[in-house]
Amino acid sequence: MGPEHFWWGGWWPFPIIMPIAMVVIFVTMFYFVFGRSGFRPPWWNDSNRPSGHSQHFETAIEVLEKRYAKGEISREEFEQMKKDILG
Repeated sequence: MGPEHFWWGGWWPFPIIMPIAMVVIFVTMFYFVFGRSGFRPPWWNDSNRPSGHSQHFETAIEVLEKRYAKGEISREEFEQMKKDILG
């Protein structure tokens, strides 16, 4: 058995499948690096979204004060919830 058997006897799909697999792997890697944030790497800082160091999360008291200011809760409810939060 010569080289003809190797390529056409049992391994003939390898030259066709390997380039397709390489393209799929490359596209997957490209997506994980650039696809999640609009063709920018995830480590680039975008001015439209806050960076990891400057994120501000509202505290429970701030949320409670906003709800009271909007009139969603009464003064008595506000005072009771504030006591519950502060312990």
